Amino acid sequence: MNLSSRTIAILISLLVAGVLTAYAHFGPTLAFREAFLAAGVTVAACFLLVYLSFEALIFREINSIYAGLEHIKRKEFKQMSNKFLFRPEPVKRVRDEILLMAERRQQELDELVRLQALRREFLADVSHELKTPLFAAQGFVHTILDDEDDDIDLATRRKFLSKAAASLDTLDALVQDLVTIAQLEKGVVRMRRQRFDLIALVREIFELLEQQAARRGTALELFPPNLPAELPVVADRNRIRQVLVNLIDNAIKYGRENGRVIVALGESGRTVRISVRDDGAGIAPEHQARIFERFYRIDKSRSRESGGSGLGLAISKHIVEAHKSSIKVKSTIGEGTTLEFKLNKPKSVG
Repeated sequence: MNLSSRTIAILISLLVAGVLTAYAHFGPTLAFREAFLAAGVTVAACFLLVYLSFEALIFREINSIYAGLEHIKRKEFKQMSNKFLFRPEPVKRVRDEILLMAERRQQELDELVRLQALRREFLADVSHELKTPLFAAQGFVHTILDDEDDDIDLATRRKFLSKAAASLDTLDALVQDLVTIAQLEKGVVRMRRQRFDLIALVREIFELLEQQAARRGTALELFPPNLPAELPVVADRNRIRQVLVNLIDNAIKYGRENGRVIVALGESGRTVRISVRDDGAGIAPEHQARIFERFYRIDKSRSRESGGSGLGLAISKHIVEAHKSSIKVKSTIGEGTTLEFKLNKPKSVG
């Protein structure tokens, strides 16, 4: 039973007054009217005495604790009341506040544990990704340096050095990607927005990735076929080029051999919708929310050469978000995957 301080004071007052009234009524010294008057005075006096004792001695201290809790909350949630004394049911309210704060602290601890696990996973992934090209380059160079008797001919030396250089180039690209994503996450990279033709950019990327697509027999298609001669947008051309290269490159890698990769462009009000669709195996729902995490691979067995560094989609996500948009994933197992985002059109375009 939850009783407030007023209820407790009234009950005690009635109890004390009842005892005193009964004594006064049955005692030889007071008449009934005088006993009734004494009972009223006793109730009032006991109520004030007990209630003020509760408030002044007990609830004042509890309210001071509650005031401290309010002070903490005010730092977190800005607006809180400053009136603490003589509030109803302060014990229950203090209990509720403590439970609420404990729940929030537990949520914060759970989030810290999750972030700690992600940090460990990230450090392990970075170490692995840096180690692979570094050890490869180190092995080729040391093989040449350890050849004291010139057993390795000039052509083989050149081949080893070329492979070492390729490994170092891979390492440099990985480091550059890490620097880029760190800058994007901190917000220190400014998007240099300018007007450019999106159709021309897509065709430029098709030419860039033409040989890679040909090796898998993949057809690169721009949809719809009746696009206008020009489709202008306002964005950072180099960064959007980086996003489209990442998306189309992934579509070629994960699409079917002898399949199709379709880049669809469509106008919607003041924006242009860009989607990249492949006809590959698709992405399971449990992976769709995580494909934009750094170094996340759906197929853990894929090598870095076949699966990439795992930073392309993470970088693309940050670039698109810096343009006040987001990348949406639509995928069905066995049917393929579509990644879609939007860019703004120039204001002069109707």
